Amino acid sequence: MSCHLVGGNLNADLDTSAGHDISCNNASLIFQQALLADKNTNYSDQDILGQAFEDALEVLQQHSDGEIQYSPENETEAEILPPAETTPSAEQKKPKEDGTEQAKDEDDTASVNTSQADGTTRSVERKDSVWSLGDGTPEETEKLDNSQRSTLFIEKPQGGSVNVGENITFIAKVEAKDLLRKPTVKWFKGKWMDLASKAGKHLQLKETFERHSKVYTFEMQIIKAKENYGGNYRCEVTYKDKFDSCSFDLEVHESSQAAPSIDIRSAFKRSGEGQEDAGELDFSGLLKRREIKQEEEPEIDVWELLKNANPNEYEKIAFQYGITDLRGMLKRLKRMRREEKKSAAFSKILDPAYQVDKGGKVRFVVELADPTVELKWYKNGQEIRPSTKYIFEHKGNQRILFINNCTMADDARYHVTAGDEKCSTELFVREPPVVVTKALEDLSTYVGERVELSCEVSEEDANVKWFKNGVELTNEPRSRYRLKTDGKKHTLIIDEATKADNATYSVMTTGGQSAAKLSVDLRPLKIMQPLTDQTVRLGKEITLKCEISENIEGKWYKNGQLLTASDRVKLYHKGRIHRLVIASSIVDDEGDYMFVPDAYKVNIPCRVHVIDPPRLHLENLGDDNTVTVVAGNKLRLEIPISGEPTPKVMWSKGDKWIMETGGRIRAETYPDSSCLVIDIAERDDSGVYRIMLKNEAGEDTANINIKVVDVPDPPLAPNVTEVGEDWCFMNWEPPAYDGGSPLLGYFIERKKKQSSRWMRLNFDLCKETTFEPKKMIEGVAYEVRVFAVNAVGISKPSMPSKAFVPLAVTSPPTLLAVDEVTDSTVTMKWRPPDHIGAAGLDGYVLEYCFEGTEEWIVANPELTDKTRYTITDLPTGSKIFVRVKAVNAAGPSDPRLHPQPILVKEVIEPPKIRLPRHLKQTYIRRVGEAVNLVIPFQGRPRPKVSWKKNGASVDKNQINIRNSENDTIIFIRKAERSHSGKYDLKVKVENLVDKATIDIQVVDRPGPPHVVTIQDVWGENVALAWQPPKDDGNAAIIGYTIQKADKKSMEWFTVIEHYHQTSATITELIIGNEYYFRIFAENMCGLSEDATMTKESAVIAKDGKVYKNPIYEDFNFTEAPMFTQPLINTHAVAGYNATLNCSVRGNPKPKITWMKNKVTIINDPRYRMFGNQGVCTLEIRKPNPYDGGTYTCKAVNELGEAAVECKLEVKGGLSFFRLLMQGVPPHIIHSYMQEMQAGNPEGK
Repeated sequence: MSCHLVGGNLNADLDTSAGHDISCNNASLIFQQALLADKNTNYSDQDILGQAFEDALEVLQQHSDGEIQYSPENETEAEILPPAETTPSAEQKKPKEDGTEQAKDEDDTASVNTSQADGTTRSVERKDSVWSLGDGTPEETEKLDNSQRSTLFIEKPQGGSVNVGENITFIAKVEAKDLLRKPTVKWFKGKWMDLASKAGKHLQLKETFERHSKVYTFEMQIIKAKENYGGNYRCEVTYKDKFDSCSFDLEVHESSQAAPSIDIRSAFKRSGEGQEDAGELDFSGLLKRREIKQEEEPEIDVWELLKNANPNEYEKIAFQYGITDLRGMLKRLKRMRREEKKSAAFSKILDPAYQVDKGGKVRFVVELADPTVELKWYKNGQEIRPSTKYIFEHKGNQRILFINNCTMADDARYHVTAGDEKCSTELFVREPPVVVTKALEDLSTYVGERVELSCEVSEEDANVKWFKNGVELTNEPRSRYRLKTDGKKHTLIIDEATKADNATYSVMTTGGQSAAKLSVDLRPLKIMQPLTDQTVRLGKEITLKCEISENIEGKWYKNGQLLTASDRVKLYHKGRIHRLVIASSIVDDEGDYMFVPDAYKVNIPCRVHVIDPPRLHLENLGDDNTVTVVAGNKLRLEIPISGEPTPKVMWSKGDKWIMETGGRIRAETYPDSSCLVIDIAERDDSGVYRIMLKNEAGEDTANINIKVVDVPDPPLAPNVTEVGEDWCFMNWEPPAYDGGSPLLGYFIERKKKQSSRWMRLNFDLCKETTFEPKKMIEGVAYEVRVFAVNAVGISKPSMPSKAFVPLAVTSPPTLLAVDEVTDSTVTMKWRPPDHIGAAGLDGYVLEYCFEGTEEWIVANPELTDKTRYTITDLPTGSKIFVRVKAVNAAGPSDPRLHPQPILVKEVIEPPKIRLPRHLKQTYIRRVGEAVNLVIPFQGRPRPKVSWKKNGASVDKNQINIRNSENDTIIFIRKAERSHSGKYDLKVKVENLVDKATIDIQVVDRPGPPHVVTIQDVWGENVALAWQPPKDDGNAAIIGYTIQKADKKSMEWFTVIEHYHQTSATITELIIGNEYYFRIFAENMCGLSEDATMTKESAVIAKDGKVYKNPIYEDFNFTEAPMFTQPLINTHAVAGYNATLNCSVRGNPKPKITWMKNKVTIINDPRYRMFGNQGVCTLEIRKPNPYDGGTYTCKAVNELGEAAVECKLEVKGGLSFFRLLMQGVPPHIIHSYMQEMQAGNPEGK
């Protein structure tokens, strides 16, 4: 027997004549069992197949007398030589017939030379075994080989070799002359790894198409090859039902400069996550299935064997002595060799490695040279603490660590430290295999029966895998196979067996395997009731029924074509009865029907005949069978017909028959329809046409009315009877002829007289003979015309109407207001009308009348084009009403009337500055920013405005000031700190004056702290102290930033930010270093540009220094009340709630009291007082003018008291509004309100 392992496939040729009774299936199960052993580990193909092949060879050797030759250098090929000579006989070469046909592929065969005892060589065929891991079921292989294999490749990729780090390219070519689209090409490594998802840095796939030769070229390029890239590759090409495949090998030779290495997949993990050797290969799963031998063997130091052995012998030693993690052990051996050195702290160090069974106990021993040295144990770098699992023991100079009840998590690297020295070891934990205690048994059954295959294993809930012909079965929800586990018992259940279930089923554990054959046969079939021939009228139901002896599925055929269920064709299967039902038969249902049961070579035939008398289908013509056609168009009237056999069709009009050939009017006949064709319809073609069908089953006739219609005549020219601003009104007469079809309505169009472009005005038909066009432009001449519409189409346009021009007056002027009043004149101003129109605006007319009269007097006899006019020569003290009109070519507009009478008397309004709210506090800007303040004021006549800064006149070269009638603006383009100060504004009207003060503060970044000194140095700490900066940037210092720098590098690092004190202690400094420190000051603008550095450096001495804790006195947090935010003078509107706010601090918490005009506010429902976090608020609900006055907030505690006050002025309300509407000047109303408040200080 010869056995080959090439590219991940195990192939075997068995010599049955030599007395061997080993089946390929058993070898396959052993090979797959090795792959299954560790389900959580995913190794590279070369590593896992090499180990699995060793196990397969061992079992094969136990069942044969052959000689095994195995070479670790080439794991992909091993040979088993028979003891005797010769090539196998012809009978030996034939495969055993077991119900399945093995696939043969010339691309997967090769010749291998094997050496015999006499030195001769023989050629052995190498074939891919059908039971090798990754192949499909025999049925799938047979289907693929027989129905899908074809020759598509015109050039196949050839095997090759490459050195590590070099590039290689494989090329496949496919001819596309007979292909309608591009074929699908896939590249694989081994049997299952699709390389399309691996494309990237080391693998590139490329495809090109040559149009002249029509050849597709597919390339796979391997870049910078690694040693583990070697192996078997496969290229597959598919196109529709065609398939072709080619295998080739890649050899990667080791470079002479680099040591051999293995590229381990990033997904590989060993059982102990988080260990320092995580990711190394774990061979524990591959060896779990080894049975535990009862005889005791002498202990052998595997470490010594590995140290002294040739690297090529490592895998043999690992297989022989049960090493579970060879890759990890070799890595650790390399690390151990690197760590071998004499130790001064240990007189005896740990052994290089320890091995223990799962659940066992292990003992680590070291011997110290100095028993007083402190010793610590570590596992994967984590210190081990004493517990019930880890026990420490001291015996003289020996230090012992016991690990109880070892688990797979204890498989790790351990080391022990004594002072500055350490020694380490490796612990390997082995897990016992799971064996099959009760094997599977062969079973025979019939199709449709329930099948259960059961076995028992040595452990409960063990990991067991099931296989069918070498293919693994999974417990998926929709799978026909159900896997059941009950303790140690494992069962495979097939609810309804089929012929496809004929196979060899096997179960594998980590320590054993068992297999059994399942045979499923068919019962003999009998036809209990055959199908019968039927003759059915068209539209009637067709029912075909048969009965067979077995309850199995089947297929229905019509004229040899497979029938499938649809909305019209129903297929029923109940027990042994099968029915085909067609609810409403059609002509196409006639034919030969046949039922074929599944899995049986039996058919049940019958014949169905459908008859149909002739019939006309006029459903689409309506109730009266009338067809309308437009004159001049072609009419093609198609009438569907039916009948079996095909009926004869005859057309006629009156007594005249219509022929099928020639003429403007003709008939055309088809198998399923007949057409009446009129090439150019005329009015005389209207009339009744008769169609008649006739065949041997009967006849059918119908009359069809054809009506020829046309578009209507155009209406007469329309009349425009009325014209408006942008509209007109028009009417017209209907057309004399409606075209033979009722009129549906009219379309109207218009255009400018000088234009040739008409615009449609209505998109919905106008049912009436009148219309009102809108949205026209004033002053432009227009014309209109009309179209008549019926069901046929639109008539020609009517003659256009006479030209007309829309025109209208403007809208009234807007915003009429009093601009100025003297003792004899009133000046009014207004805005132009919102809508002027096409007629334009010629000017305005201003009119007035005295109060008590209705006579309007024109103030300007001639039109004025300005929007301001002064009415002169008015008597002093009189009252007048004023109105204004806009005038254009269409006439005057509606007047705009001033709502109130105007008193002819000059009014003096006292000045009042309306200082914005944000300017009532300090206005802060940064250096370089612009200052632009607008302060509105009021007063009449125009007030005089003056500015002063800190009591002196303002320098206009630095500060720009602009004054207007209603406001004053102060502008500084780039603010400087010299612009800070108090700015006094004075507004004066005659002897009346109002003043306001604005505090402007221009801030900048501060200067550095004054002096920074090192107060003290102790241990790792330095105490610093400094003085605030001389220049605070015109803003409060909010903190300091402290940095340190090592004297050697002088690189500065921030230690503390936003520090508020002027002394600090810097900690966690490095002993032996020398430091400098520097400090930045910080205000609202940021850090100072420069920092103050210590003149001396601080040396952190290595020898310790006793630190004396300073004595700190308790800080006194008590504080007398102090207002941090005062009350602000406030103006309120009557009827709207007003609030007064201030903030205070103090310790103990002060008591807050509110007063109005020095009188305490107590239990007054109109006031609500509340405070939060030192913010005090007084809310006045719906104040009136009498709530104005001086309000005081007083804060008192045991250390003192403080108070702030403000003025509240309430304006508006009902009385204020009434006075204002009666024409009383505001300064008189103000004086009146002050007198009323003085007379009633406490109430209304």
